[in-house]
Amino acid sequence: MYTISGHHHISMITKNAKQNNHFYRDVLGLRRVKMTVNQDDPSMYHLFYGDKTGNPGTELSFFEIPIAGRTHRGTNAITQIGLLVPSEVSLTYWKERFEEFNVRHHDITSYANRPALHFEDEEGLRMVLHASSGQKIKQWETWEKSNVPVEHQIQGMGSVEITVRRLEKLGSMLTEMFGYTEISRTKDEGIFQSVLGEVFGEIVVKYLEGPAEKQGRGSIHHLAIRVKDDVELSYWDKQVRARGFQSSGIVDRFYFKSLYFRESNGILFEIATDGPGFTIDGDIETLGQTLDLPPFLENRRAEIEENLQPIEEN
Repeated sequence: MYTISGHHHISMITKNAKQNNHFYRDVLGLRRVKMTVNQDDPSMYHLFYGDKTGNPGTELSFFEIPIAGRTHRGTNAITQIGLLVPSEVSLTYWKERFEEFNVRHHDITSYANRPALHFEDEEGLRMVLHASSGQKIKQWETWEKSNVPVEHQIQGMGSVEITVRRLEKLGSMLTEMFGYTEISRTKDEGIFQSVLGEVFGEIVVKYLEGPAEKQGRGSIHHLAIRVKDDVELSYWDKQVRARGFQSSGIVDRFYFKSLYFRESNGILFEIATDGPGFTIDGDIETLGQTLDLPPFLENRRAEIEENLQPIEEN
């Protein structure tokens, strides 16, 4: 039986790619590993940030939608992203850094039973830094040119929070179909891990009645979970269909292959392969510096570039 090996990436909506680029590269110290376009709508940027090569589990991705309105908070939505840092000392470093850059943040507290620091980007996207054990995350590669010291660098995705009306339904899907382990449960919250004891595949599910969230700038579009290869992806396509969910079928995104489906609360999940990765069309030293297009869009490069506003480098 195949298993889910953690988070792959998570995708959000931004109104302003320049502002987004500054925050995630210059404030959070992540590497912009891929500057491309939304393959379903090449008029908009699709930006990826992560570790040195954008390894699965380290990727934050953003679709630029200049007309995006504000997010109307509600239920049936992915509501917060956890990011891993090496230690509690790192949380103090980040609190001071957030004060320096005027980033909205809270005091150091706890979240999902770990020391944590909650903060938001300029568009209100909710995030939380988790302190890990101090061990280097296996899939994370140091980005030597980050402006954040290596001992405090963000090492990838941690707990992802999903808020829904039907906690039981989502919990059952995670445990019964994907093999997640329920490690904590109350009436209003469940914590599930794809790899027992590891936060890089953890999902915190919270119960909330009320109207569904209306997405806008600073909202989370979907969560991608990680599988090894095409064989595993085909297996999960069959599992999704067998349980009555509508699968998109396998889509070749060039940098990985994936499928999409919505669970019963309407949360959009993607299942994505580890490879081939972002170095398939780029050199490690220059990743993310120029606009990369998958082969099937390359013949439209002039048209696509004409419709995009340059992202200024600092």
